[in-house]
Amino acid sequence: MITKEMTIGEVIKANVNKADVLMQFGMGCVGCPSAQAETVEEAAKVHGIELSELLEALNK
Repeated sequence: MITKEMTIGEVIKANVNKADVLMQFGMGCVGCPSAQAETVEEAAKVHGIELSELLEALNK
């Protein structure tokens, strides 16, 4: 299960296909070193994405 506390790097390491989900939400730089250390919650804030919608999509 992906949580808001996980980093983008942890999400992608757990399942590389989740990078596609992140990109669908407008997170085109999921491979950037700084993005890798961001939590899912921080990334949602920076990109103006509703956290609950992002988590739902990531956990499908």
